[in-house]
Amino acid sequence: MKYFLLPLLTVIVFITSCSNAAQIEDPIPAHDTFSITAKQLGESRTINVWTPENYANGKDSLPVMYMADGGIAEDFPHIANTFAELIKLKKIPPFILVGIENTQRRRDLSGPTTVAKDKEIAPIVGGSEKFRNFINDELIPEIDKRYRTTEKRGILGESLSGLFVMETFFLNPEMFDYYIAFDPSLWWNNHSLVSTAKTNLTKLNTPKILWFAGSSAADISVYTKQLADILKTEAQPNLVYTYSDEPKEKHTTIFRATKEKALIWALNN
Repeated sequence: MKYFLLPLLTVIVFITSCSNAAQIEDPIPAHDTFSITAKQLGESRTINVWTPENYANGKDSLPVMYMADGGIAEDFPHIANTFAELIKLKKIPPFILVGIENTQRRRDLSGPTTVAKDKEIAPIVGGSEKFRNFINDELIPEIDKRYRTTEKRGILGESLSGLFVMETFFLNPEMFDYYIAFDPSLWWNNHSLVSTAKTNLTKLNTPKILWFAGSSAADISVYTKQLADILKTEAQPNLVYTYSDEPKEKHTTIFRATKEKALIWALNN
């Protein structure tokens, strides 16, 4: 039985990821929605954009937070509502929130893998590079054209989306200034992001903010803790980070339980 536990857990993680958003009736905030032809992906993508209350009547340019799992039936409503509340209370500075609605989530958010069991989670996996290129080359310029934005931007995500956040941090750190990952699926591809972390940390040539958290999920926490230990010993002058160990939270609860403190810590650094 021991030999089948980890694969089973990883499948459960993929199945339950993003499901808690659909189970809770979140108020849908006022927002913009538009479609963009994603040349990198060969398909049209739906984009949801939330702006702070006084944005329309103001002139200030604002930083932007991007998120996958950004559909109205996904995590966009509760994250937008959280931004609204924290900005209203002046606990975080004003931000624009950009949500990218999923089409093939497991394709877009997973990197290449040599592990046969990983490849069973979807007909197509390993598309994270194309998805990242779409965000960088097509979506960010479109957002900058449509809205008053600064050069500061961040990305957040949970589970497989959290894996995408961490992969981007390690492989293309120049894309964002803020990286926020809730229970990232670092077990992917035989936990290669953790194994190569020391080497990839040398790519940090400009200041970065990293916040990540691990729940009680055994197949995730072991690797988030390993990464936290690596970061302790591999001091980087351009990195400010914190690891939030959350053993009382489950994989299905950690996003909502820790999102406020994640945003407050990250966006005030």
